[in-house]
Amino acid sequence: MRYRVINKNKEFLRVYGKGKAQVHPQVVVYVLKNRLGYTRVGFTATKKVGKAVKRNRARRVMRAALCQVMPYDVGSWDVILVARAQTPGLKSTQLEKTLKKLLTRAGLLEKES
Repeated sequence: MRYRVINKNKEFLRVYGKGKAQVHPQVVVYVLKNRLGYTRVGFTATKKVGKAVKRNRARRVMRAALCQVMPYDVGSWDVILVARAQTPGLKSTQLEKTLKKLLTRAGLLEKES
């Protein structure tokens, strides 16, 4: 099972404008509550990250890390992950730790003891 995807530019802009940002040198996470009853996820990598191969790798690494960290029944949220320059050089297991910390800080995950 995969997450539902945010596709439309209007939806991205709404999350960027009204959502809360959690910033890290490896990735930026924007989170906003929605009323749809399910979680939607968007992945972006700008040209600052690199050429097409690096941008695609960054999105693939972020998708793999998020699938390991965030459960599907987390609630109704819009989550956008934005790649940074370090992202394509990481393994998904390295990014998992960062995502877990950022999503916990954003309120999507509970703190582990």
